[in-house]
Amino acid sequence: MAQKLIVIGAGMASGRMLEHLFEQGGDWDVTLFNAEPRGTYNRIMLSPVLSGEKTYEQIETHNAQWYDDQGVTTRFGEKVVAIDRAAKTVTAENGDVLPYDKLVIATGSNPFIIPLPGHDLEGVIAYRDLEDTYRMMELGKTEGSSAVVIGGGLLGLEAAAGLHAQGVDTTVVHIMGHLMERQLDESAGYLLRKELVGRGIKVLCATNSKQILGENGKVTGLELDNGTVLPCDLLVMAVGIRPNVALAKEAGLATGRAIHVDATMQTSDPDILALGECVELDGMLFGLVAPIYDQAKVAAKTLVGEAAGYVHRDVSTKLKVTGCDLFSAGDFAEGEDREDIVFRDPARGVYKRIVLKDNKILGAVMYGDTADGNWFFGMMKDGTDVSDIRDTLIFGPAFQGGASGDPLAAVAALPDDAEICGCNGICKSTIVNAVKNGAHTLADVRATTKASASCGTCTGLVEQVMAVTLGDDFVIPAAQSICGCSDHTHEDIRRLIKAKALKSEAAVWQELGWKTANGCHVCRPAVNYYLLADWPLEYQDNLQSRFVNERRHANIQKDGTYSVVPRMWGGMTTPDELRAIADASEKYGAKLHVTGGQRIDLLGVKKEDLTAIWDDLNAAGMVSGHAYSKGLRTVKTCVGKEFCRFGTQDSSGLGIQLEKKLWGSWTPHKVKLGVSGCPRNCAEATCKDIGVVCVDSGYQIGVAGAAGMDVKETERLIDAKTEAEAIEWIAAFMQLYRENAKYLDRPYKWVAKVGLDWVKDTLSNAEERAALNERFEISQSVYRKDPWADHVKNHSEQYQPLADITLEAAE
Repeated sequence: MAQKLIVIGAGMASGRMLEHLFEQGGDWDVTLFNAEPRGTYNRIMLSPVLSGEKTYEQIETHNAQWYDDQGVTTRFGEKVVAIDRAAKTVTAENGDVLPYDKLVIATGSNPFIIPLPGHDLEGVIAYRDLEDTYRMMELGKTEGSSAVVIGGGLLGLEAAAGLHAQGVDTTVVHIMGHLMERQLDESAGYLLRKELVGRGIKVLCATNSKQILGENGKVTGLELDNGTVLPCDLLVMAVGIRPNVALAKEAGLATGRAIHVDATMQTSDPDILALGECVELDGMLFGLVAPIYDQAKVAAKTLVGEAAGYVHRDVSTKLKVTGCDLFSAGDFAEGEDREDIVFRDPARGVYKRIVLKDNKILGAVMYGDTADGNWFFGMMKDGTDVSDIRDTLIFGPAFQGGASGDPLAAVAALPDDAEICGCNGICKSTIVNAVKNGAHTLADVRATTKASASCGTCTGLVEQVMAVTLGDDFVIPAAQSICGCSDHTHEDIRRLIKAKALKSEAAVWQELGWKTANGCHVCRPAVNYYLLADWPLEYQDNLQSRFVNERRHANIQKDGTYSVVPRMWGGMTTPDELRAIADASEKYGAKLHVTGGQRIDLLGVKKEDLTAIWDDLNAAGMVSGHAYSKGLRTVKTCVGKEFCRFGTQDSSGLGIQLEKKLWGSWTPHKVKLGVSGCPRNCAEATCKDIGVVCVDSGYQIGVAGAAGMDVKETERLIDAKTEAEAIEWIAAFMQLYRENAKYLDRPYKWVAKVGLDWVKDTLSNAEERAALNERFEISQSVYRKDPWADHVKNHSEQYQPLADITLEAAE
């Protein structure tokens, strides 16, 4: 008879424990409760979701299908309110009483909220879960919004970076003298602060908060103890966590700062286990994923009756904050009996510091170049005497005697227990053993060990471990295939579609040896785009190979309603258009939001009202803003010389011309433009995919900018003398991007691959530039149209059968 196992909490700890439990077999009847309305996801990856780099689906570790396959009964969005140890039951918040044979408590932790006056105002949040992330992302939709983050640790900085990537004016307030003081020394903290400030994030260290200000129950600012007021629409507290022990304490389990467990992860009740951030073992609390995953393995073995015990191990901290490489391990505090070895390279922003005592490494902190971090960490744990290599120690293993400058020497020198993958707590020996047992590709290693399967920052190091293990048998990894349906890369597919004149999806599946009948949700949108871009007159766009937003011509929201965005050419509008929007808002109950792209977003439109609202907007002369598409989104402009005393050219006029020329063009990813009337750059043209800055002598055209997870200034393409020349070059650039870029690569990623010099050389050829413009116009003759008008005109239901097709992707 199956044993009844109830698990409280569906975080990363219990998720990993269930994986190990099912791998070991046994007959279990598992019920999983979670206060959040969802299952296990990788909380470490919330910051890429916040920045827009990933979606929730991409960080979800266990989906509904996984739970179904394992026979897990899920009760998500539901709390357990009581545990009766004598009766061996739990009570759910709806009153259900469920029996258990074994119970696992994995309730994690609660964010700490500083009890400042005003801390209970609306708009004061923590940064702990997906709801917090969505709340911050929502703020980014409001132009001119501002946020304050209290806390300059890793979590606070990730929140600040994500908010800034959303276009929010962000300030970090930190009580200590430098950022991340637990992981970094003052010098590394200085470099981190300098980098963040350079990216546009304000940072205030050694600063105390006095009170949170508000009006009508909503936060409006933070007052510091020196009287300074920092206005904000959102205040994020990222100042630490507290183990969530209330349920365990009420059940009479032994607790201290957290739930007491022994090395087998058993609590004071032998039928109840606990693990993760809610436990305390030998006076230690746990917040890093590596030890928590070790606990998960032990807990699974304990449940099946195998002998196992958690052994604490030192861990290093390799961090990624907004693209900044950081490494920290051990004790790097100053002391009279200690000495430092320091390396600085100001030009590259590199700083390394090794702390020694009696010729042994006590600690290490690095910024900018962390490749040798695990080597130092291994020697620190082993207590290695570094007397013989003292003079060259700071330069890493490749510079030590006998290494002969081998670039793999650092990896070869790592001890077996060196941690390679911090997200999943995978050490070198685990990867080596997997390789020796047949995992000879990166995909095999990921599937076998989970190393590099989360954030991916350790991928290069994993490949180096593979290279050291396999020796001459190691094959340099090939470019990644489009998906599991095909061995071809994106680049191969683009080339073969042209070379073989493949003009339908069916032809691609057949001629290129697709492993599935009709592709999947990953490859179908890409192939559909490549065919559409290469054969605009012959290929018919396949709606079933488009994402749900593109099929609906509106952005689906988390509550199932839609966001409808009419186009406002160059950010200009008319009273009639505003009246039409106001009427539509009232008629369909839509909320209005002014976007950062100088448009008005109608939020909360029901699916059944989409055709009607488009009909109304079309009747007022408004067309789709394509806010859902992989195509031109918007052209942001300032008012230019017509109204501004600093304006040098008609920036709004040029922006409108560009938008009317380029709109409706499908591209590998979304494309945003900006046209600023002078170098003061009010339209933020220098961080757009394509940007124009007007000057007295003409138009400075830049490309390949970014203002998301990566913040990047545009690179100068050309200085055009006339509007006509500017439009010609921009359209040619757009077509060159359309014809050559990998699907879902923004222009800045594509330019980084092909090189700006190649782009310039290609476009500098007048004949080639003219040919690109001609091909662009041919494509536009087919696809430059308003999908709202077409849909309303036909009043067809052609999109409705697609409702059940799951075809989602990150923007």
